[in-house]
Amino acid sequence: RFKAYTNYDNYVAVDTWTKIGINNTDYNDQGAFDATNNRFVAPVDGTYLFGAMLLYKVNSSTTARMRGRLVLNATTEIRGSMGEISGAHVSEATALWLQTMVALQEGDTLELQGYFRAADGYFAADHTSFWGAKVG
Repeated sequence: RFKAYTNYDNYVAVDTWTKIGINNTDYNDQGAFDATNNRFVAPVDGTYLFGAMLLYKVNSSTTARMRGRLVLNATTEIRGSMGEISGAHVSEATALWLQTMVALQEGDTLELQGYFRAADGYFAADHTSFWGAKVG
């Protein structure tokens, strides 16, 4: 199991999926979260439960609309992991929660990505987080 977070505001441009710099851990059993590369690395084959929380921080306009997703091996969106907040955003109050399960093979990686449409923005430090645990 692991729970990790970013300790800096992650800037994301408009219309660009960007890996979030999840670079610190609250806990990291088995050392499966790689904070240097901002990703989870499956230590063994199995079914895993993952979740994330992305907190919006304004850059220049609150017209931004944020999205988040979990991505397998840096290329494939995990089915059921993508979400968007399409209503008005409030800086450091609007949040998006994601959750899904996925079967992984040893060595597979999973990363958290963010996206903004309409205006750029930040994913806020200390609250934007990513977590997971093996369930089967």
